Amino acid sequence: MRLQNKVAIVTGAARGIGAAIAQRFAEEGAWVVATDIAAAGEEVVEEIAAKGQKAVFFQGDVSKAADVQALLAFAKETYGVPTVLCNNAAINVPGSVIELEEEVWDRTMEVNVKSMFLTGKYIVPEMIEAGGGSVVNMASANSFAAEPRLSAYVTSKGAIHMLTKQMALDFAAEKVRVNCICPGWVDTTFNDAHADLFGGRENVLKSISEFQPIGRTIQPVEIANVAVFLASDESSAMTGSAVLVDGGLTSK
Repeated sequence: MRLQNKVAIVTGAARGIGAAIAQRFAEEGAWVVATDIAAAGEEVVEEIAAKGQKAVFFQGDVSKAADVQALLAFAKETYGVPTVLCNNAAINVPGSVIELEEEVWDRTMEVNVKSMFLTGKYIVPEMIEAGGGSVVNMASANSFAAEPRLSAYVTSKGAIHMLTKQMALDFAAEKVRVNCICPGWVDTTFNDAHADLFGGRENVLKSISEFQPIGRTIQPVEIANVAVFLASDESSAMTGSAVLVDGGLTSK
């Protein structure tokens, strides 16, 4: 129970990595506030509650300041001040700078990066007042290595890497730690549009060993396990770190 009675906000919690993180946090004793723009997040918290664990759902868009403020107020009213924040909300629409519409570029930056600015702006002060906390940002192997036709996504993930380091420097003295996780190819529907660049999911699975040395996709729970570690006191000396969980992808 490494997160016993910690109030934890998880964004982008309706599916994939975010859902797995919400579930693992709850299993480790956290009181989870799961949030997503998609109503499917309600099903995630119902599954958690069915196990006798604590979780509630807040539907909102964390790229909007008013929604983040409402999320914080909901969390405080329901469980108390959050001292764990996992910024997982993201979108990935493939395309070069020529191919992408300006609206897609802007929306990618809003969801993937601005959301972390806003949650930091409003939630970190509460952590500081509570005596400290842990922020876990979801970056990517693409924070270190670019790929063709992913211009908006890789740019956003590079920004998250630097924002993590910058926040870590700003808040270390206030005992708020900020780290990021950098996954490789994770087997979720989030990657479907990306997989289409390679001929679809089945083609990716056939060729996975060519680019991910462990020879398989990564499962969402494997990312969630790292998020538990970073959220817990076990990582108390870590801040500003970018933890690669990429199956060796960036080692080549």
